[in-house]
Amino acid sequence: KRDWSSDVCSSDLGGPGAPFPSMQGTPEDQKACSPDVNRYCKDAIPDTFRVLSCLQNNRQKISTACQGTLAKYGQ
Repeated sequence: KRDWSSDVCSSDLGGPGAPFPSMQGTPEDQKACSPDVNRYCKDAIPDTFRVLSCLQNNRQKISTACQGTLAKYGQ
């Protein structure tokens, strides 16, 4: 079982236009969305852009905390 947050943290895909700064977010951001990623978006792991797209597509199902994290980054 892979931990998507490890993949996000090790990514160098950050910069302008990236969904999260440095594709990491804070530990709190990762904690807020990890359960939703593991529940709804396992097939998208480890592709961080697919994970983000999956979370957006499941916005009505994901936790309030994860919805807030997406909103915080303009997603």
